[in-house]
Amino acid sequence: MKNYKITVDGKTYAVSVEEVNESVGAAKDSLKNTSKEQEMLQTTQSQPAPASSGIDITAPMPGTIIDVRVQAGATVKAGQVICVLEAMKMENEIVAPEDGTISEMKISKGTQVEAGELLVKI
Repeated sequence: MKNYKITVDGKTYAVSVEEVNESVGAAKDSLKNTSKEQEMLQTTQSQPAPASSGIDITAPMPGTIIDVRVQAGATVKAGQVICVLEAMKMENEIVAPEDGTISEMKISKGTQVEAGELLVKI
């Protein structure tokens, strides 16, 4: 068993990781959660997405914003499409890198952007 300390959003958690051999029985045993672990999972899943630490989402290339799918104040999940950037007749979906809340919108439909230009702050 190895012990680690992990910090997520400023909170430190103590985590123990058990090495599991290749046998099926050991793998099944390692998948069983205690009631305390299940309670922690349910509590974590029911909480809203935390405010992020200020991530800037920038344009990967020059182009035109052809669709904006979120607004300032909206809560987004990692991988959720924020906007669509058309560049060289190709549509590129710009997605949220992590869960959070949109704190600032610098774009709207039809906006011309340059590579590296700020689109959204989470």
